[in-house]
Amino acid sequence: MAFLKFNKSELVNLAYSLKREILSANKTGAYCNTSIVTCNTRRYHGLLAVTLDRFGGDRFLLLSDLDESLIVGGKQFNLGIHCYGDSYEPRGHKYVVDFCADPVPQITYKVGEILLRKSIVLAQDRDQVLVRYEILESPTPVVLQLRPYLAFRNIHDLTHENPDANTTGTEIQNGMSYRLYANFPNLNLQVSDARAKFVAGPYWNKNITYSDEYRRGFDCREDLVVPGWFESKLKPGDAIVFSASLMQEDPTEFKRRFNTCVKNAGEITSYRDQLRRCADTLITCHNGRKRIHAGYSWLYTGLLRETLMALPGLTLCGLHDPKSFEEILDNLIADEQERLFRRTTQVEAPLRLASALQYYIDYGADEKAVWKKYGIIVRGIIESYLPGERAEVSMQPNGLLWAQKEGVALSWMNCYADGHPVTERAGYQVETNAMWYNAICFAIEMEGKYGAKKSRFVTKWTAIRDLIKANFQPMFWNAQRGCLADYVDNNGQNLDIRPNQIYAIAVKYSPVDEELAPAILRVVDNELVTARGIRSLSPRDVKYKAVYEGSQRDRDLAYHQGCTHPYLLAPYVDISFRVKGASFWKRAEWLVEGFYNDLGKHGVGAFSELYDGDPPHEPHGAISSALSTAALLVVEHMLDQYKEN
Repeated sequence: MAFLKFNKSELVNLAYSLKREILSANKTGAYCNTSIVTCNTRRYHGLLAVTLDRFGGDRFLLLSDLDESLIVGGKQFNLGIHCYGDSYEPRGHKYVVDFCADPVPQITYKVGEILLRKSIVLAQDRDQVLVRYEILESPTPVVLQLRPYLAFRNIHDLTHENPDANTTGTEIQNGMSYRLYANFPNLNLQVSDARAKFVAGPYWNKNITYSDEYRRGFDCREDLVVPGWFESKLKPGDAIVFSASLMQEDPTEFKRRFNTCVKNAGEITSYRDQLRRCADTLITCHNGRKRIHAGYSWLYTGLLRETLMALPGLTLCGLHDPKSFEEILDNLIADEQERLFRRTTQVEAPLRLASALQYYIDYGADEKAVWKKYGIIVRGIIESYLPGERAEVSMQPNGLLWAQKEGVALSWMNCYADGHPVTERAGYQVETNAMWYNAICFAIEMEGKYGAKKSRFVTKWTAIRDLIKANFQPMFWNAQRGCLADYVDNNGQNLDIRPNQIYAIAVKYSPVDEELAPAILRVVDNELVTARGIRSLSPRDVKYKAVYEGSQRDRDLAYHQGCTHPYLLAPYVDISFRVKGASFWKRAEWLVEGFYNDLGKHGVGAFSELYDGDPPHEPHGAISSALSTAALLVVEHMLDQYKEN
């Protein structure tokens, strides 16, 4: 039985079905993403988007859609669906009677007495999407027509009719090959049925509208090339596989490859299985280099902060793969020398390397080997925060880090509205300085154990560590509120109740006295914790925005001013267990279960980037987030540990 499925009444209701998306991703950096009725609602939607090194490693959408038509008794029934302004044509969703998401997306159509099943898989080792059509029931043979929609554009862009597009294809085995523009690779469209014919008749299908882009106030219309159609005659029990690939494939292999892909996808029997599958899809291996993709479909691969934060959860808690932990980390260090050692607008991000390594050691890695390999990197990062090294952040005489760059948000809270940062937070940031202290303590401990006997680093940084410890709590603690300031600038403490203070008590080496942790946690519990993660701002604040909707400006104002962020559950649950002990287990389990209840929303079977701050806490942002997935895996790992103990 399918783990995730929808019934006919849900599927034919476009207000319901268009908000739910399916996603497949592979190791080459390709993806397939659309709604559960295969009507594209975002510019990022399509059946085959691939990573192209020739264009700087960005993703490009080649095959946007594939429309199906059944011809029975001289009548044509169109199963596709597109939005054109306020109308949908053809309205193929009315024929959909069943959808299930695992082991691969499957849609069943009923046209009179005919049952047609459509299944979509993305090959894991190549840039290829396979779509299988099977006639389950039919009183007579039918003719199936398949019309591909070609885009050949960056996933962030839109395309329109233009004279540069080459709509003339080249005939290949069981299909046609197209390259709309110079420098692009060829897209090879083929079918498994050698008797099928391709009827050429290229035209531009104009003014296709992406409803999600329209709702957000973005450019939302584009024109796509339909080069013609494939036509195949099928009888009950017959199946045909359509392939779109960057390589000319052997059509006799399509059915076998499709079945292999389905088998390798594995059966989903539990929420943990789904979490692990999501973790695997968020790790790419393009050109043999493993990296973490921050989130589908529009976020990027190999980002510094997102990789360091998601790395332990995805590779260790999810896949139990220490080798991939180091491989991804090594690639990140090689790629991010500038941000690690010289400049970055996320000033705390380099310091998160210490936290990732601490988790790796706690997981079971040999700490001596870890320090021998990465110690020089950690020490170099710490030294880069000394005065005169970085323009955006620098250690002050009190040992703390001051971050400031006019008009720039220098933290993870980096949204902008009308060109200005929503939460600039210039000054002493609470989480940055907590991670600063933690990194120094970690380096001193490791260097003391495995470094030189008379280490200059230990001597120098021990004094600075003690200085930070002496100044951190007086700088941030507010006894009246019973919590820590979010940041401190020239005007004094900023007392917005935000989740950044969680890190000050959750890092392994905390600069806060242990007896203050319960008070800080109490404020977080009362103001920020929800059934779908941790709010970015207290609802008592006049700046609080409960819902992530509306224009780009409205959404940017809400992103860090009230939206909940699931990834914050990892440090929150960790410190809650440490403060409250095993009695917190049921509460932690409840916090995770809420996300499982939402697997049929937004990204079907995936874990969303953020949620509304107020109930019913609707999901938003990237449909599959590395940070959210990793955090839930970390929390599940903690639940297992406490249950065992």
